[in-house]
Amino acid sequence: MSVRDGSSDGSVDPEGTESSTDASDVAKPTGKRPRRRPAAAEAETAGKSVATASRVENRTRKEAAPKQNIFKRLRKFFREVVAELRKVIWPNRKQMVTYTIVVVVFVTFMVAYISGLDLAFIKGVTWLFG
Repeated sequence: MSVRDGSSDGSVDPEGTESSTDASDVAKPTGKRPRRRPAAAEAETAGKSVATASRVENRTRKEAAPKQNIFKRLRKFFREVVAELRKVIWPNRKQMVTYTIVVVVFVTFMVAYISGLDLAFIKGVTWLFG
C-alpha cells in the first residue's frame, strides 16, 4: 500500500508487502545540484585541490566540444538573434508614441530636478565660503 496517497497497483514485492508504481512515487527534481560529483570526475581529481579539480573539469569540458569554423559560429549566432527577435512583442505606433512622450517628460523632469539641486548647492557653497 502506498504511504503517499493510499492507492496501490496490487503488486507484491518479495517480502510480501504491496508496492506502488504510482507517478507520485517517482523522484521529482528539486532544482538543486547533487552534493557529490560523478565517480569519473572524483577518480580523476582525487587528491587534488579544489582549484586544480575545477581546472581539470573545465579542460575536459572544453575538449568535449570541438571548435567550429568562425563563419559557422557567426551564422549560428545571427540565426539565434533573428529567432529571439521574432519572439519579441513589438509595440504598435500608438504605444510607441506614448512610450516616447513618457520618456521625454521623465528626462525633462530629471534634468530640471538635478539642475535645481546643482543651483541650490552653488548658492549654498557661495553663501558659506563667500
